[in-house]
Amino acid sequence: MSVRLSAEDVMASSYPEQVTSQGVDNDDSGSETSSIVHNGSVISTVPDRHGFLGGTQYSTDPKQQTVPAIVVLRREQKWLRMLAHWDRVMNANYKKVRERCRKGIPPSVRPRAWLFLCGGKLLLEQSKTLYKELILQEGDARWVDDIRKDLHRQFPFHEMFVDQAGHGQRDLFQVLKAYSILNESVGYCQAQAPVAAFLLMHMPAEEAFWCLVSICDKTLPWDTILRVWDMFLCEGVKIVFKVALVLLKFSLGRAGVLKKCPTMYETLEVLRNPPQAIMEEEFLINQMHRLNLTEEDFEYEHRRQMAKRRAAQLENKKIIRR
Repeated sequence: MSVRLSAEDVMASSYPEQVTSQGVDNDDSGSETSSIVHNGSVISTVPDRHGFLGGTQYSTDPKQQTVPAIVVLRREQKWLRMLAHWDRVMNANYKKVRERCRKGIPPSVRPRAWLFLCGGKLLLEQSKTLYKELILQEGDARWVDDIRKDLHRQFPFHEMFVDQAGHGQRDLFQVLKAYSILNESVGYCQAQAPVAAFLLMHMPAEEAFWCLVSICDKTLPWDTILRVWDMFLCEGVKIVFKVALVLLKFSLGRAGVLKKCPTMYETLEVLRNPPQAIMEEEFLINQMHRLNLTEEDFEYEHRRQMAKRRAAQLENKKIIRR
C-alpha cells in the first residue's frame, strides 16, 4: 500500500544533491518545490497523486473531477455491497460487475476489488498461512540473486521504491521470492517484477502475492508460448485470435460443458482453467494450423458483429420510445 514520504525522508535515502525546480542550489530541504538529483535526473521531493517523484509517469497536473463526489460515494457503496456477497453477485449478475468495472472502480475499493476479480481472494482463503511460510524459506540461490539485481529497476521514481532499504523493495523481494518457491517450474523471470511492483502500490504484500499467482498461473506452457511467439512475430495479431479460438473451442466445446455454464460466471471459470492437454505445444499448434483464417476474415467478422450490435441498440431505443 502506498505510503507518503516527506521531503526529508526522500532526501535521507541516497540522493544528497538538492536543487530547485530551476536547477539552482537550495538549502531549504522542507520546501515543497524542492527537487533532488537521482541518477542524473532531477526529480521532485513531493510525490504526485500516484506516488511518483519523477520519470515518465510523473504528473503535476491534478486529476480533473469529472464524476461528482456524490456519484463516487454511491459507486463505493455499490462495490462494497457486491464484495460482501461476491460469489452470489458473480453467479447472478456478472454483466453488472462488468458494467461497473467499465465505469471505473473507485480508488478506495480498487485494491480489494482487484483481489476478488483476479481470483486472488479465493487462493488466499484456501492457503491462509502459505505466504508467511514461503517468505521464511531461503529460496533457490539462482532466482534470489536475479531478483535482487532487478529490484532497483522497478518504478525507481516511485516513493515506495526509491529507497533500496525501504519497505517497498523489501516487500517486492519477498513477493517475487515466494512465487519462485511456489512455482519451481517457472522460478523467476523479469516480467514478473513490474507486475508485482504495480500490485504492491495498491495492496499489502500478501494480497499482492496472491494476485500475482492468479495472474501468472493463467499462462500457456513455456514451449507452447515460444511456438506462438514464433508465429506471432511473423504473421501478426491474427495468431492471438487463433490461440483464443482454439482454447474456446476445446474448453467449451467438450460434451456437457455448456450445460454446466448457465451464466457468464461459470463460463469464465471454465475458461480460467482449460484442460492441460489442449494447451500442450503439439495439440494447440496443430489446431491453429487447421484454422484457415486471414486478417480479412477477422475484420469482416468484426464489422458484422458491430453492425449487429448497432441494430440491437437501435431496436432497444425504439422499444423505449414506445
